[in-house]
Amino acid sequence: MSLDATRRHTFTAHDVTLRSTPADRWALKQLQRSVHGVPVRFVLWDGVASGPKTAPLATVHFKRRRALWSWLWDPQLYVGETYMAGAVDGDGDLRALLEAMYRVTKAPRGWSARRQSITLQLARSNVHHHYDLGNEFYRLWLDRELVYTCAYFPRRDVTLDEAQAAKMDLVCRKLRLQPGERVVEAGCGWGALALHMARHYGVTVDAFNLSSAQLAWARERAASEGLADRARFFDGDYRTVTGTYDVFVSVGMIEHVGLNQLGALAHVMDRVMTPNGRGLLHFIGRNRPAPLNRWIRKRIFPGGYPPTLRELCEHVLEPADFSVLDVENLRLHYALTLRHWRERFEQSADRVRTMFDEPFVRAWRLYLTGSEAAFTTGWMQLFQVVISRGTSNAVPWTRVSG
Repeated sequence: MSLDATRRHTFTAHDVTLRSTPADRWALKQLQRSVHGVPVRFVLWDGVASGPKTAPLATVHFKRRRALWSWLWDPQLYVGETYMAGAVDGDGDLRALLEAMYRVTKAPRGWSARRQSITLQLARSNVHHHYDLGNEFYRLWLDRELVYTCAYFPRRDVTLDEAQAAKMDLVCRKLRLQPGERVVEAGCGWGALALHMARHYGVTVDAFNLSSAQLAWARERAASEGLADRARFFDGDYRTVTGTYDVFVSVGMIEHVGLNQLGALAHVMDRVMTPNGRGLLHFIGRNRPAPLNRWIRKRIFPGGYPPTLRELCEHVLEPADFSVLDVENLRLHYALTLRHWRERFEQSADRVRTMFDEPFVRAWRLYLTGSEAAFTTGWMQLFQVVISRGTSNAVPWTRVSG
Protein backbone atom coordinates (compact mmCIF):
# COMPACT_ATOMS: atom_id res chain seq x y z
CA MET A 1 0.00 0.00 0.00
CA SER A 2 1.34 3.41 -0.89
CA LEU A 3 2.09 5.79 1.94
CA ASP A 4 0.25 8.49 0.01
CA ALA A 5 -2.56 6.28 -1.31
CA THR A 6 -5.23 8.86 -0.57
CA ARG A 7 -3.30 12.11 -0.85
CA ARG A 8 -5.85 14.67 -2.06
CA HIS A 9 -4.42 17.78 -0.47
CA THR A 10 -1.89 18.74 2.18
CA PHE A 11 -2.61 20.23 5.56
CA THR A 12 0.61 22.13 6.11
CA ALA A 13 2.33 24.24 3.51
CA HIS A 14 5.34 22.76 1.80
CA ASP A 15 8.54 24.54 2.87
CA VAL A 16 9.60 24.87 -0.76
CA THR A 17 10.89 28.39 -0.25
CA LEU A 18 13.19 27.34 2.58
CA ARG A 19 16.58 25.86 1.94
CA SER A 20 17.80 23.17 4.29
CA THR A 21 20.55 24.31 6.64
CA PRO A 22 23.67 22.42 7.76
CA ALA A 23 21.76 21.63 10.97
CA ASP A 24 18.88 20.18 8.95
CA ARG A 25 21.26 18.00 6.98
CA TRP A 26 22.92 16.86 10.22
CA ALA A 27 19.48 15.92 11.58
CA LEU A 28 18.79 14.00 8.37
CA LYS A 29 21.97 11.96 8.85
CA GLN A 30 21.11 11.22 12.47
CA LEU A 31 17.67 10.05 11.41
CA GLN A 32 19.16 7.75 8.76
CA ARG A 33 21.52 6.26 11.34
CA SER A 34 18.63 5.60 13.72
CA VAL A 35 17.04 3.24 11.18
CA HIS A 36 20.27 1.55 10.12
CA GLY A 37 19.46 -1.56 8.16
CA VAL A 38 16.10 -0.30 6.92
CA PRO A 39 16.11 0.51 3.16
CA VAL A 40 14.24 3.79 3.49
CA ARG A 41 15.06 7.06 1.73
CA PHE A 42 14.40 10.41 3.39
CA VAL A 43 13.91 13.56 1.30
CA LEU A 44 13.76 17.11 2.68
CA TRP A 45 11.48 19.86 1.46
CA ASP A 46 14.17 21.25 -0.86
CA GLY A 47 15.15 17.91 -2.38
CA VAL A 48 18.15 17.07 -0.19
CA ALA A 49 18.01 13.31 0.32
CA SER A 50 19.59 10.50 2.30
CA GLY A 51 19.41 6.74 1.96
CA PRO A 52 19.41 4.23 -0.91
CA LYS A 53 18.70 5.67 -4.32
CA THR A 54 17.54 2.41 -5.85
CA ALA A 55 14.79 0.05 -4.65
CA PRO A 56 14.04 1.51 -1.22
CA LEU A 57 11.06 0.06 0.62
CA ALA A 58 9.73 3.58 0.84
CA THR A 59 10.67 7.21 0.33
CA VAL A 60 9.62 9.56 3.12
CA HIS A 61 9.16 13.22 2.22
CA PHE A 62 9.46 15.86 4.94
CA LYS A 63 7.41 18.91 4.03
CA ARG A 64 8.27 20.92 7.13
CA ARG A 65 11.48 21.52 9.06
CA ARG A 66 9.60 21.03 12.31
CA ALA A 67 8.51 17.56 11.23
CA LEU A 68 12.13 16.51 10.64
CA TRP A 69 13.30 17.62 14.06
CA SER A 70 10.27 16.17 15.80
CA TRP A 71 11.17 12.72 14.48
CA LEU A 72 14.52 13.02 16.24
CA TRP A 73 13.05 14.52 19.39
CA ASP A 74 10.25 12.00 20.02
CA PRO A 75 9.69 9.51 17.17
CA GLN A 76 7.16 7.45 19.17
CA LEU A 77 4.79 10.40 19.17
CA TYR A 78 5.70 12.49 16.15
CA VAL A 79 6.00 9.86 13.41
CA GLY A 80 2.26 9.44 13.86
CA GLU A 81 1.47 13.10 14.47
CA THR A 82 3.31 14.35 11.38
CA TYR A 83 1.94 11.63 9.10
CA MET A 84 -1.58 12.24 10.37
CA ALA A 85 -1.28 15.99 9.74
CA GLY A 86 0.19 15.59 6.26
CA ALA A 87 3.50 17.22 7.24
CA VAL A 88 5.18 13.97 6.18
CA ASP A 89 4.24 11.91 3.16
CA GLY A 90 5.81 9.19 1.12
CA ASP A 91 5.84 6.60 -1.59
CA GLY A 92 6.18 2.87 -1.14
CA ASP A 93 4.87 0.05 1.00
CA LEU A 94 3.91 1.36 4.43
CA ARG A 95 3.40 -2.08 5.96
CA ALA A 96 6.78 -3.36 4.75
CA LEU A 97 8.47 -0.20 5.99
CA LEU A 98 6.94 -0.49 9.47
CA GLU A 99 7.81 -4.18 9.65
CA ALA A 100 11.42 -3.39 8.79
CA MET A 101 11.54 -0.66 11.42
CA TYR A 102 10.10 -2.98 14.09
CA ARG A 103 12.73 -5.59 13.26
CA VAL A 104 15.67 -3.23 13.83
CA THR A 105 14.17 -1.57 16.92
CA LYS A 106 14.69 -3.30 20.23
CA ALA A 107 11.89 -3.38 22.77
CA PRO A 108 12.92 -1.52 25.95
CA ARG A 109 14.38 -3.64 28.75
CA GLY A 110 13.95 -2.92 32.41
CA TRP A 111 11.00 -0.65 31.72
CA SER A 112 8.71 -0.01 34.67
CA ALA A 113 5.06 0.70 33.91
CA ARG A 114 3.65 3.98 35.11
CA ARG A 115 0.90 2.79 37.40
CA GLN A 116 -1.96 4.96 36.26
CA SER A 117 -5.21 4.11 38.01
CA ILE A 118 -7.95 3.80 35.42
CA THR A 119 -11.04 4.78 37.35
CA LEU A 120 -14.52 3.89 36.12
CA GLN A 121 -14.95 7.48 34.93
CA LEU A 122 -11.64 7.42 33.05
CA ALA A 123 -12.44 4.00 31.59
CA ARG A 124 -15.76 5.34 30.29
CA SER A 125 -13.96 8.31 28.71
CA ASN A 126 -11.36 5.99 27.10
CA VAL A 127 -14.07 3.74 25.68
CA HIS A 128 -16.01 6.72 24.33
CA HIS A 129 -12.86 8.01 22.59
CA HIS A 130 -12.49 4.86 20.49
CA TYR A 131 -15.64 2.74 20.46
CA ASP A 132 -18.28 5.45 20.21
CA LEU A 133 -17.08 6.76 16.85
CA GLY A 134 -20.33 5.46 15.41
CA ASN A 135 -21.64 2.07 14.40
CA GLU A 136 -21.80 3.19 10.78
CA PHE A 137 -18.04 3.72 10.74
CA TYR A 138 -17.23 0.25 12.07
CA ARG A 139 -19.79 -1.41 9.78
CA LEU A 140 -17.74 -0.21 6.82
CA TRP A 141 -14.79 -2.50 7.53
CA LEU A 142 -15.57 -5.06 10.24
CA ASP A 143 -17.29 -8.39 9.56
CA ARG A 144 -21.06 -8.71 9.44
CA GLU A 145 -21.24 -9.55 13.18
CA LEU A 146 -19.14 -6.48 14.12
CA VAL A 147 -16.45 -8.45 15.95
CA TYR A 148 -13.59 -6.07 16.74
CA THR A 149 -11.09 -8.61 18.08
CA CYS A 150 -8.70 -11.16 16.61
CA ALA A 151 -10.35 -13.70 14.31
CA TYR A 152 -9.40 -17.37 14.06
CA PHE A 153 -8.51 -18.72 10.60
CA PRO A 154 -8.78 -22.52 10.39
CA ARG A 155 -7.33 -21.98 6.90
CA ARG A 156 -5.73 -18.83 5.56
CA ASP A 157 -8.23 -18.62 2.70
CA VAL A 158 -11.43 -18.42 4.77
CA THR A 159 -13.32 -15.14 4.72
CA LEU A 160 -13.25 -12.66 7.59
CA ASP A 161 -16.88 -13.50 8.38
CA GLU A 162 -16.03 -17.19 8.58
CA ALA A 163 -12.93 -16.55 10.67
CA GLN A 164 -14.79 -14.46 13.23
CA ALA A 165 -17.50 -17.12 13.54
CA ALA A 166 -14.73 -19.71 13.98
CA LYS A 167 -13.14 -17.58 16.74
CA MET A 168 -16.39 -17.33 18.67
CA ASP A 169 -16.92 -21.08 18.40
CA LEU A 170 -13.30 -21.71 19.46
CA VAL A 171 -13.89 -19.67 22.61
CA CYS A 172 -17.07 -21.61 23.38
CA ARG A 173 -15.40 -24.97 22.85
CA LYS A 174 -12.44 -24.04 25.01
CA LEU A 175 -14.87 -23.07 27.77
CA ARG A 176 -16.83 -26.35 27.29
CA LEU A 177 -20.12 -24.48 27.61
CA GLN A 178 -23.12 -26.53 28.69
CA PRO A 179 -26.83 -25.66 28.30
CA GLY A 180 -28.24 -23.84 31.31
CA GLU A 181 -24.92 -22.43 32.53
CA ARG A 182 -24.56 -18.79 33.51
CA VAL A 183 -21.87 -16.79 31.75
CA VAL A 184 -20.60 -13.28 32.41
CA GLU A 185 -18.77 -11.43 29.65
CA ALA A 186 -16.68 -8.40 30.62
CA GLY A 187 -16.36 -6.06 27.64
CA CYS A 188 -18.81 -7.39 25.06
CA GLY A 189 -18.38 -5.05 22.09
CA TRP A 190 -21.43 -5.17 19.83
CA GLY A 191 -22.62 -8.35 21.53
CA ALA A 192 -21.67 -10.93 18.89
CA LEU A 193 -20.05 -13.43 21.27
CA ALA A 194 -22.80 -13.17 23.90
CA LEU A 195 -25.43 -13.78 21.24
CA HIS A 196 -23.41 -16.65 19.76
CA MET A 197 -23.10 -18.35 23.17
CA ALA A 198 -26.82 -17.96 23.90
CA ARG A 199 -27.94 -19.00 20.41
CA HIS A 200 -25.70 -22.03 19.86
CA TYR A 201 -24.81 -23.28 23.35
CA GLY A 202 -27.98 -22.69 25.37
CA VAL A 203 -26.36 -20.61 28.09
CA THR A 204 -27.55 -17.35 29.63
CA VAL A 205 -25.15 -14.44 29.34
CA ASP A 206 -24.84 -11.18 31.25
CA ALA A 207 -22.60 -8.92 29.20
CA PHE A 208 -21.08 -5.62 30.36
CA ASN A 209 -19.86 -2.68 28.30
CA LEU A 210 -19.26 1.06 28.68
CA SER A 211 -19.95 2.03 25.06
CA SER A 212 -23.45 3.42 24.60
CA ALA A 213 -23.34 2.89 20.82
CA GLN A 214 -22.33 -0.74 21.15
CA LEU A 215 -24.87 -1.45 23.90
CA ALA A 216 -27.73 -0.03 21.83
CA TRP A 217 -26.74 -2.22 18.90
CA ALA A 218 -26.40 -5.36 21.04
CA ARG A 219 -29.75 -4.87 22.79
CA GLU A 220 -31.52 -4.30 19.50
CA ARG A 221 -30.03 -7.48 18.05
CA ALA A 222 -30.94 -9.54 21.12
CA ALA A 223 -34.54 -8.33 20.94
CA SER A 224 -34.87 -8.88 17.19
CA GLU A 225 -33.51 -12.45 17.47
CA GLY A 226 -35.65 -13.40 20.45
CA LEU A 227 -32.62 -13.74 22.72
CA ALA A 228 -33.23 -10.84 25.10
CA ASP A 229 -34.02 -13.20 27.98
CA ARG A 230 -30.77 -15.16 27.51
CA ALA A 231 -28.35 -12.42 26.41
CA ARG A 232 -28.65 -9.34 28.60
CA PHE A 233 -26.47 -6.27 28.12
CA PHE A 234 -25.55 -3.92 30.99
CA ASP A 235 -23.93 -0.50 31.12
CA GLY A 236 -20.81 -1.03 33.22
CA ASP A 237 -17.36 -2.60 33.23
CA TYR A 238 -15.89 -5.55 35.11
CA ARG A 239 -16.07 -3.65 38.42
CA THR A 240 -19.85 -3.46 38.25
CA VAL A 241 -20.39 -7.22 37.83
CA THR A 242 -22.45 -8.83 40.60
CA GLY A 243 -23.95 -12.27 41.03
CA THR A 244 -22.53 -15.76 40.59
CA TYR A 245 -21.47 -17.36 37.32
CA ASP A 246 -20.17 -20.67 36.05
CA VAL A 247 -18.03 -18.98 33.40
CA PHE A 248 -16.11 -15.69 33.18
CA VAL A 249 -15.04 -14.60 29.69
CA SER A 250 -13.23 -11.53 28.48
CA VAL A 251 -12.25 -10.98 24.84
CA GLY A 252 -10.24 -7.86 24.03
CA MET A 253 -10.87 -6.08 27.35
CA ILE A 254 -7.83 -6.68 29.57
CA GLU A 255 -5.70 -4.38 27.39
CA HIS A 256 -7.91 -1.52 28.63
CA VAL A 257 -7.79 -2.40 32.34
CA GLY A 258 -4.35 -0.97 33.07
CA LEU A 259 -1.58 -2.66 35.03
CA ASN A 260 -2.59 -0.96 38.25
CA GLN A 261 -6.15 -2.34 38.05
CA LEU A 262 -5.38 -5.97 37.25
CA GLY A 263 -5.71 -6.77 40.94
CA ALA A 264 -9.22 -5.33 40.93
CA LEU A 265 -10.08 -7.58 38.00
CA ALA A 266 -8.77 -10.59 39.93
CA HIS A 267 -10.95 -9.66 42.92
CA VAL A 268 -14.07 -9.47 40.74
CA MET A 269 -13.35 -12.79 39.03
CA ASP A 270 -12.77 -14.46 42.39
CA ARG A 271 -15.98 -13.00 43.79
CA VAL A 272 -18.35 -13.96 40.97
CA MET A 273 -17.08 -17.38 39.84
CA THR A 274 -18.60 -20.53 41.33
CA PRO A 275 -16.38 -23.08 43.17
CA ASN A 276 -16.07 -25.00 39.89
CA GLY A 277 -15.93 -21.84 37.82
CA ARG A 278 -13.75 -21.49 34.76
CA GLY A 279 -12.83 -18.68 32.42
CA LEU A 280 -11.12 -17.53 29.26
CA LEU A 281 -9.05 -14.37 28.87
CA HIS A 282 -8.31 -13.27 25.30
CA PHE A 283 -6.04 -10.22 25.10
CA ILE A 284 -3.26 -8.38 23.31
CA GLY A 285 -0.03 -8.84 25.24
CA ARG A 286 3.73 -8.59 25.20
CA ASN A 287 6.63 -10.98 25.65
CA ARG A 288 8.20 -8.53 28.08
CA PRO A 289 6.87 -5.36 29.71
CA ALA A 290 6.78 -2.28 27.49
CA PRO A 291 4.49 0.72 27.16
CA LEU A 292 2.05 1.07 24.32
CA ASN A 293 3.31 3.44 21.64
CA ARG A 294 2.76 7.05 22.75
CA TRP A 295 0.94 8.08 19.59
CA ILE A 296 -1.39 5.08 19.83
CA ARG A 297 -2.18 6.01 23.44
CA LYS A 298 -2.85 9.62 22.45
CA ARG A 299 -4.88 9.14 19.27
CA ILE A 300 -6.29 5.60 19.31
CA PHE A 301 -6.30 3.77 22.66
CA PRO A 302 -5.93 6.12 25.63
CA GLY A 303 -5.06 4.18 28.76
CA GLY A 304 -4.12 1.04 26.83
CA TYR A 305 -1.56 -1.37 28.28
CA PRO A 306 -0.87 -4.86 26.85
CA PRO A 307 0.32 -7.06 29.75
CA THR A 308 2.77 -9.93 29.64
CA LEU A 309 1.80 -13.43 30.67
CA ARG A 310 3.92 -12.98 33.78
CA GLU A 311 2.00 -9.83 34.69
CA LEU A 312 -1.30 -11.63 34.16
CA CYS A 313 -0.16 -14.46 36.43
CA GLU A 314 1.28 -12.13 39.08
CA HIS A 315 -1.65 -9.72 39.30
CA VAL A 316 -4.68 -11.80 38.30
CA LEU A 317 -4.19 -15.55 38.47
CA GLU A 318 -1.90 -16.07 41.46
CA PRO A 319 -3.73 -13.79 43.96
CA ALA A 320 -7.04 -15.59 43.31
CA ASP A 321 -5.47 -19.08 43.07
CA PHE A 322 -6.60 -19.66 39.51
CA SER A 323 -5.05 -22.55 37.59
CA VAL A 324 -3.91 -22.17 33.99
CA LEU A 325 -5.39 -24.95 31.86
CA ASP A 326 -4.32 -23.80 28.42
CA VAL A 327 -2.43 -20.98 26.69
CA GLU A 328 -2.50 -20.31 22.96
CA ASN A 329 -0.83 -17.50 21.04
CA LEU A 330 -2.80 -16.33 17.99
CA ARG A 331 -0.64 -13.37 16.95
CA LEU A 332 -0.40 -14.39 13.29
CA HIS A 333 -4.18 -14.79 13.23
CA TYR A 334 -4.41 -11.20 14.45
CA ALA A 335 -2.00 -10.03 11.76
CA LEU A 336 -4.23 -11.63 9.13
CA THR A 337 -7.33 -10.15 10.79
CA LEU A 338 -5.75 -6.70 10.59
CA ARG A 339 -4.89 -7.21 6.95
CA HIS A 340 -8.57 -7.86 6.22
CA TRP A 341 -9.58 -4.80 8.26
CA ARG A 342 -6.96 -2.61 6.58
CA GLU A 343 -8.00 -3.63 3.06
CA ARG A 344 -11.68 -3.10 3.82
CA PHE A 345 -10.90 0.24 5.44
CA GLU A 346 -9.04 1.40 2.32
CA GLN A 347 -11.98 0.39 0.15
CA SER A 348 -14.16 2.67 2.31
CA ALA A 349 -11.61 5.47 2.76
CA ASP A 350 -13.59 7.99 0.71
CA ARG A 351 -16.68 7.37 2.80
CA VAL A 352 -14.66 7.64 6.03
CA ARG A 353 -13.20 10.92 4.81
CA THR A 354 -16.67 12.40 4.36
CA MET A 355 -17.71 11.15 7.80
CA PHE A 356 -14.62 12.58 9.53
CA ASP A 357 -11.70 14.20 7.69
CA GLU A 358 -8.39 13.43 6.00
CA PRO A 359 -6.27 13.39 9.19
CA PHE A 360 -8.66 10.78 10.62
CA VAL A 361 -8.22 8.58 7.53
CA ARG A 362 -4.45 8.87 7.74
CA ALA A 363 -4.44 8.16 11.48
CA TRP A 364 -6.49 5.00 11.12
CA ARG A 365 -4.45 3.85 8.13
CA LEU A 366 -1.31 4.15 10.23
CA TYR A 367 -2.92 2.47 13.25
CA LEU A 368 -4.22 -0.54 11.29
CA THR A 369 -1.05 -0.95 9.25
CA GLY A 370 1.26 -0.47 12.22
CA SER A 371 -0.73 -2.96 14.27
CA GLU A 372 -0.46 -5.56 11.54
CA ALA A 373 3.31 -5.02 11.42
CA ALA A 374 3.54 -5.29 15.22
CA PHE A 375 1.95 -8.76 15.14
CA THR A 376 3.88 -10.07 12.13
CA THR A 377 7.19 -9.08 13.77
CA GLY A 378 6.36 -10.31 17.27
CA TRP A 379 6.23 -6.90 18.92
CA MET A 380 2.70 -7.77 19.98
CA GLN A 381 1.17 -11.09 21.00
CA LEU A 382 -2.41 -12.32 21.17
CA PHE A 383 -2.97 -14.66 24.11
CA GLN A 384 -5.91 -16.91 24.89
CA VAL A 385 -5.63 -18.22 28.45
CA VAL A 386 -8.09 -20.77 29.82
CA ILE A 387 -8.33 -20.92 33.62
CA SER A 388 -10.21 -22.67 36.40
CA ARG A 389 -10.41 -22.54 40.17
CA GLY A 390 -7.23 -23.94 41.67
CA THR A 391 -9.17 -26.43 43.80
CA SER A 392 -11.60 -27.54 41.10
CA ASN A 393 -11.37 -31.00 39.59
CA ALA A 394 -14.06 -30.16 37.01
CA VAL A 395 -11.42 -29.84 34.32
CA PRO A 396 -10.97 -31.76 31.05
CA TRP A 397 -9.00 -35.01 31.34
CA THR A 398 -7.27 -34.36 28.01
CA ARG A 399 -7.21 -31.49 25.56
CA VAL A 400 -9.62 -33.25 23.24
CA SER A 401 -12.11 -34.36 25.93
CA GLY A 402 -15.13 -32.36 26.98
